[in-house]
Parts: sequence; C-alpha cells; structure tokens
Amino acid sequence: MSAEAHEEHAVDHHDDHAHGDDHDHGSFKTYLLGFVLSVVLTAIPFWLVMTEALAPQTTGLVITAFAVVQIVVHMIFFLHMNHKSEGGWNMLALIFTIVIVVIAVAGSVWVMYHLNTNMMPTHDMQTMG
Repeated sequence: MSAEAHEEHAVDHHDDHAHGDDHDHGSFKTYLLGFVLSVVLTAIPFWLVMTEALAPQTTGLVITAFAVVQIVVHMIFFLHMNHKSEGGWNMLALIFTIVIVVIAVAGSVWVMYHLNTNMMPTHDMQTMG
C-alpha cells in the first residue's frame, strides 16, 4: 500500500465518528433545547418558593411534579434514552430502577408513618418529680 493510499484509508476511518454504533448522539439543537428546558424547569419552582405564590403544600407538589418532568427531560435529551436505544434494554433497566425506587421510598414512608403513630406517648417528666 502506498503512502497516499494509506493516508486516504486512515482519513476514511477517522471521519467515522459513530464508531459503528447506531446510537443517537444528539445534536447541538437537541442539547440546547434540553438545556433551556432544564433551566426553565428549575427557574419556575425557584420562583414559586421565593415569591410564596402558592400554599406550602401546593408548592411542594408542584416542585415534585417539575422534578419528575426534569428527570424525563434529562433522560431524553442528555442520556438519549428511548425505546429504541440498546434494543430496549435501557428502557427495561429504567423501569426496573423506578420500581425498586418506588418500593424503597414507599416502604420507608410506610414504616416511618407507622412508627410515628404506634410509638408510646411521651410522658411529662416534670410532673413525676
């Protein structure tokens, strides 16, 4: 192989940025859209807390909803997770992770609630002396 042919062969291989995989690596436009959505989904809850525009319980629920939406935005725009990536295994792993997290959080809240309601009432120590 001549030096020129070798250089052409090397250039052809270095221009292939996908390295043979079929993953969607995103574009500047999708990254910018994900960034803008993330900033908006952070700024709105921040504004709600700073201005006390809603009742505290409502604010907590709205912040939780915005957090869930922001998680989805990050997974789609930055982690490139969809039902086609990795032959569906990423989505299956995500569903499994969500189920485990929900079980752990719900179980922890349930245990803490029942510990709180089933504890013996505290006695006033000053009246005992």
